[in-house]
Amino acid sequence: MSQNPPELRPDLAPRAQISDPIREGQPKIGMVSLGCPKALVDSERILTRLRAEGYAISPDYGGAEAVIVNTCGFLDSAKAESLEAIGEAINENGRVIVTGCLGAEPEYITGAHPSVLAVTGPHQYEQVLDAVHQAVPPSPDPFVDLLPARGVSLTPRHFSYLKISEGCNHKCKFCIIPDMRGKLQSRPAHAVLREAEKLVDAGVKELLVISQDTSAYGLDRKYDVNPWKDGEVRSHITDLARELGSLGAWVRLHYVYPYPHVRDLIPLMADGHILPYLDIPFQHSHPDVLRRMARPAAGAKTLDEINAWREICPDITLRSTFIVGYPGETEEEFQHLLDWLQEAQLDRVGCFQYENVEGARSNALPDHVPAEVKEERWHRFMEVSQSISAAKLERKVGTLQDVIVDEVDDEAATCRTKADAPEIDGNLFIDEGFEDLKPGDMLTVKVDEASEYDLWGKAV
Repeated sequence: MSQNPPELRPDLAPRAQISDPIREGQPKIGMVSLGCPKALVDSERILTRLRAEGYAISPDYGGAEAVIVNTCGFLDSAKAESLEAIGEAINENGRVIVTGCLGAEPEYITGAHPSVLAVTGPHQYEQVLDAVHQAVPPSPDPFVDLLPARGVSLTPRHFSYLKISEGCNHKCKFCIIPDMRGKLQSRPAHAVLREAEKLVDAGVKELLVISQDTSAYGLDRKYDVNPWKDGEVRSHITDLARELGSLGAWVRLHYVYPYPHVRDLIPLMADGHILPYLDIPFQHSHPDVLRRMARPAAGAKTLDEINAWREICPDITLRSTFIVGYPGETEEEFQHLLDWLQEAQLDRVGCFQYENVEGARSNALPDHVPAEVKEERWHRFMEVSQSISAAKLERKVGTLQDVIVDEVDDEAATCRTKADAPEIDGNLFIDEGFEDLKPGDMLTVKVDEASEYDLWGKAV
């Protein structure tokens, strides 16, 4: 289980693996994608556009004529990881184009790596393409491959991230995402649904809905031309989720703020229309800490909402992320968080220690918590969350769970239940009678063993 929230992880994403043969003389581009699933979607869009223009996608540095590095720039640790990845690409290839969130600070990048060919900011697709055209001119051959239904994917073929909006309207003091990605810009509902239909037609069995604030989807559009009804209707996450659920794939919602209207989504989970899973970045529980964070939520009201959700859908899985050691956090406030966590009984929890981010307003807050105190609180928090997770998973022993297979090797099939998002949650392992399974298979498993984060079972 990841200790950091998914939107902050600077881990290196897989490089694109394309099985199409490369024609002689066809220009080849490599891609390194860092950071969150939203950045991964940006990388896929860039590669899909390049492939439609006749470029081949190289799976390694040596076979590429230039490499695009899509960076993460939210935390100092993420910036360091991005600079390291840029340096590796320069050492291994020499011709590097930089894009992504860190690209909003071009001087920071060129100061460390002056030899980069170009730097563009987040979701600046056209500028990236222009930089590629200049560095590696497109092939003059007009007979290029037809664009496939799914385009270029950096994830396994059986699941895909579906980005429904860009930007964010919140002004959380520890976050600079609105400065890097701008205010909320919801995609038209018909465009989201058309992309989702193409993905499902191409074999995708799980759609992971992502944005900076999924529950705010459509608030900037108010009304939109709706592809499944006549005339104009409201743009709203509930309407969108209902239509996505009708496509036949699992639909999993990420980055959902606990607004009152989120309660409208829960009946869709209770009736099996979308997965009973909410990924909500609570960040803290104490009202004073939330005020210092400038968060759009309050701890007491959140507990009421959680109870209401569980009354409607008892099987709902709740995942969240938290910050410990935020400036000014007292021992009393931290203990409030531990008590709140015990009461909330969240299923999946990630936690990270506060760190300053260049440009964030939280840097100027008084009473920063010493590093050793943050470390100690992080361990105490994880001890509580692990005990909750272990107890919840132990109660699943003997139950039947619907799973999707992610990977099969010589020892086991690695699967996920409806309660598990890829890469950030736990797994269910089948270590007997799994030889005929393959990624993307969906089956029912009887659970016979549990740990703090994972399950084991046998196919029914």
